[in-house]
Amino acid sequence: MATKSSDSSHKQSPPSFRKSVEIKATHDQFFVWREFLWGGIAGAFGEGMMHPVDTLKTRLQSQIIMNATQRQKSIPQMLRTVWVGDGLKGFYRGIAPGVTGSLATGATYFGFIESTKKWIEESHPSLAGHWAHFIAGAVGDTLGSFIYVPCEVIKQRMQIQGTSSSWSSYISRNSVPVQPRGDMYGYYTGMFQAGCSIWKEQGPKGLYAGYWSTLARDVPFAGLMVVFYEGLKDLTDQGKKKFPQYGVNSSIEGLVLGGLAGGLSAYLTTPLDVVKTRLQVQGSTIKYKGWLDAVGQIWRKEGPQGFFRGSVPRVMWYLPASALTFMAVEFLRDNFREKSNNNNNVVSNLSIERKTSSTSVHEG
Repeated sequence: MATKSSDSSHKQSPPSFRKSVEIKATHDQFFVWREFLWGGIAGAFGEGMMHPVDTLKTRLQSQIIMNATQRQKSIPQMLRTVWVGDGLKGFYRGIAPGVTGSLATGATYFGFIESTKKWIEESHPSLAGHWAHFIAGAVGDTLGSFIYVPCEVIKQRMQIQGTSSSWSSYISRNSVPVQPRGDMYGYYTGMFQAGCSIWKEQGPKGLYAGYWSTLARDVPFAGLMVVFYEGLKDLTDQGKKKFPQYGVNSSIEGLVLGGLAGGLSAYLTTPLDVVKTRLQVQGSTIKYKGWLDAVGQIWRKEGPQGFFRGSVPRVMWYLPASALTFMAVEFLRDNFREKSNNNNNVVSNLSIERKTSSTSVHEG
């Protein structure tokens, strides 16, 4: 039994205390592994739920490439076009690569964010706070891009094709030459067939089309989302102290704050998303020679509004998707913490580990 005397620190710790410390060390050792698992599950869950909205966004942003006209469809018009031409299946085209990519980026995002933030705050104290949050989020998302980008390319090309009948109709209606070496790629029947087809026709460059533009979009997005989430979390913590009777569990907080952080970050990075989408869906039809060329052409031909095309469905996608993702992570953490508490192990209930003072574990 631990005593409160000054000599207790020199005495051998009791078995129960040593066991508690060993349990905590074991859980700390697998902390990153758990974050990988929870982040992957949450990311795939959010993508799966919101994929139809993402399809609408992709169609809106890429229609100038597909139709070669300045008469762009509005959200209701595009919604009707997809429904009439492809039905419900059209909204779920590309969901397999979408879920795969989100699973990978969700795992790396939440898996690396804690360890990266800790390392930054310990080795570079001057970067603690918002900068540490921004860098940690950016690093986590960047590492997932090696899997996410090819999945994103496949997903978006499948999204704009719709069903096989609507794609065939588009090809014949516009007299678009298809393979081999045509202006447009052939119809993709599935994720693996699409990946093999792109690799055969364009090599690795095709699968990683728009890679740097994806990083240019996702790095600031991921960093901003962590910064906004942390800022909102700080406000929430202050509110809890003043009004403790209005406190809610962490899952509900993750739902609300994650949604707000994701929606705001998504809107601010919409111009970067437009450029990325245009580069990835153009295929072998080289309309844009690169990131700067795409920016220049969009500005000259469409003006500032061209950069915010699809901003509404983008926000509509990220707001609930981020909310569901953070809620899922918080829910998994809460359930794991309840089990861990039976072993007297303290597990953080925050989606982003907060700065807290260290506490000692005593057993009576």
